[in-house]
Amino acid sequence: MAVLRTIVGLAVTAMLIQLAMAANYTVGGPNGGWDTSTDLQTWVASQNFAVGDNLIFQYTPNHDVLEVTKADYDSCQTSSPIQTYNDGNTVIPLSSPGKRYFICGTLGHCSQGMQIEIDTLATSTPPATSPTPSASPAPKSSPSPAKSPESAPGSPSSPARPSTGSPGTSPSPSGHSPPPSPSSANRNSFQTCFTLWFGLLLIVLLDL
Repeated sequence: MAVLRTIVGLAVTAMLIQLAMAANYTVGGPNGGWDTSTDLQTWVASQNFAVGDNLIFQYTPNHDVLEVTKADYDSCQTSSPIQTYNDGNTVIPLSSPGKRYFICGTLGHCSQGMQIEIDTLATSTPPATSPTPSASPAPKSSPSPAKSPESAPGSPSSPARPSTGSPGTSPSPSGHSPPPSPSSANRNSFQTCFTLWFGLLLIVLLDL
């Protein structure tokens, strides 16, 4: 019985982790929507979609949402959609990686800009890898200041010390610059840790 409770607790924990990492994207938001007046291409370019996220289309009755093929997307063809939605508040889960295409089926709206291409990544971790390249130059700059102080004591002249002191101070800020950059990664790790803690607490309570 205890084993069954543990399995249930782990399953609940996994579900909570997935929910914590998922994100909801309101198409065109926050200052626009699924309409002809919103620059939807700029909005898509500013987003990063990952498996587990949700697309939310909010629109008035004179619009709808058609999921179409790449060819129909390019030609704004509405005659053979993969899926059609017209409920005014459509939630589409991004359950697998790859590209998906959405247009408005109202005559002329697709050609007026109501079309988006969604490229879903397998995971949301790629943005967190961006700090690592910036961290790599730090080791290269650190040896140079290490050698400069050694050469400074060897030279009796005082002007040599201020010249080596300025490079010596520059690596330290560069060494500290990478940590502030992965704010989204820190937020995701905090959510994950909190969810794991909650799941473990749930397992203990089930055992009681």
